[in-house]
Amino acid sequence: MHFLCKVNEIDEDQARGFDFDGKSVVLVKKDGALHTFVNWCPHLGIELNFMPDQFLDGDNAFIMCANHGALFEIDTGHCVSGPCGGDALIKVEHEIRADEIWAGPIPDATQ
Repeated sequence: MHFLCKVNEIDEDQARGFDFDGKSVVLVKKDGALHTFVNWCPHLGIELNFMPDQFLDGDNAFIMCANHGALFEIDTGHCVSGPCGGDALIKVEHEIRADEIWAGPIPDATQ
């Protein structure tokens, strides 16, 4: 497992990206719950964001692929709009230790 950040360092309706082991994850806080996924679009096979920590749509309701606008449910990672219909983001296990968020290992998104 790898340290991502302290619990109080991610706000409600916020997403942040983290890199470790040569890969990237996105951590989202929505409705008080944390969700962690591999930062990898199942349609194009590239990272979801162009700009650091820019993962959510304008309403902070979905994770969005900046490349083609696909929308993914924050709680499940399931694609609800765009060319990746039926696909989903790959979940990454995380846990809270005291006031710290730890995640990993990162599954291989290219399989």
